[in-house]
Amino acid sequence: MYCELFELKELPFRLSPDPQFLFASKQHARAKAYMESSVWLADGFVILTGDIGCGKTTLIESFIESLPKDVVLAHISQTQLSPVEFLQSLLVELGFRPFGMRKIELLTLLREYLIEQYSGGRRVLIVIDEAQNLSRKVLEEIRLLSGVEAQKEKVLRIILAGQPELGETLDSPRLEQLSQRVRLRFHIAALSKRETHEYIAHRLKIAGAGRRKIFDAEALRLVFRYTGGVPRLINILCDSAMLCAFADEKNHVDQELLEAAVDELQWVPYVERLRERERILDNTDERYIGGIPLARLEIRENNQIISDHELPAGRTIIGSDAGNDLTIPSKVISRHHAQIVTDLQQSMLEDLNSTNGIYVGSKRVRHHQLNDGDIITIGRHKILYRDLRGREQEHEIQDDPDDTARERAKR
Repeated sequence: MYCELFELKELPFRLSPDPQFLFASKQHARAKAYMESSVWLADGFVILTGDIGCGKTTLIESFIESLPKDVVLAHISQTQLSPVEFLQSLLVELGFRPFGMRKIELLTLLREYLIEQYSGGRRVLIVIDEAQNLSRKVLEEIRLLSGVEAQKEKVLRIILAGQPELGETLDSPRLEQLSQRVRLRFHIAALSKRETHEYIAHRLKIAGAGRRKIFDAEALRLVFRYTGGVPRLINILCDSAMLCAFADEKNHVDQELLEAAVDELQWVPYVERLRERERILDNTDERYIGGIPLARLEIRENNQIISDHELPAGRTIIGSDAGNDLTIPSKVISRHHAQIVTDLQQSMLEDLNSTNGIYVGSKRVRHHQLNDGDIITIGRHKILYRDLRGREQEHEIQDDPDDTARERAKR
């Protein structure tokens, strides 16, 4: 790669979470302090939210690395679970094999374990990532678990981390009892312009650049314009720009190389991307959210349909992580690979800065308005898009052929 050209000991802008590269902005430092407080205070939930790519996972990994030895950790990222599946998943993280047990048995086993750990001077911490996908019933189960006490002291510490929808869910009147248990709540926003420049310098320094300036001032200005200060987007654009420099045998990145990287990625300025997303979401009728499907995806592998997925109005995240709306397990598919935003008029496909990209037909795309019959390629999987708008819904009752025949006979 380009490490030798730039005299670096490792790649500075990898997408995989690496606590070594954590950039401690003021807000990231505060968020980590909030999580650390949960270890000492077991009197409520700590809620951490942030948009995709804001650095939540890296922050969590760094926090986990720093945990004291007397903390027993259960880290859960698969969140599309029933209450029983959640309890089983939690017990598996704690070293049990609880399959085939009834719910009451799971709860009894978990309660006994928590009290045993407390008696032994150990603290139990649950960190739940992608918590925006937890159902209301599972959230209520978590609230009840948080009330387990020993000698009038709570024995379980809980951190919920997820996308902004998590905060909206917790604000629901139906979850008022849970929201009242929230002790600390923090939202990680995108980096400022100055923080974006510091973030880039920090990662380059860790990778071995020292005080050398690899990106000039104009290139840094453009990085912020096209990424909006979102760390994952910064990583993708900077890595692409350094690859362009490598191809041109240049050991610095200027405005021309940055613009070449933007063209390769087919990006528009970040503000324009936000405006387009808001326009799509504003064009959504709330009656269709989570209701009647407006489109359908057929997922195929080796020319065989392996599953299908209905698209109601709203956002559908696709990726290899189990916490996505549509999970496709594959090593060549990114954790959050793509999203489809659906409203009453259209469905917009957007690459979430995946490593291997998305294709419609034979063309690699960043943004694409889907049409009926489009074939999306993600990794080794092909996804057929079917537009259901204006069609009779599949769930409607169809005329029985025998009843129709009897009516004709009567005539």
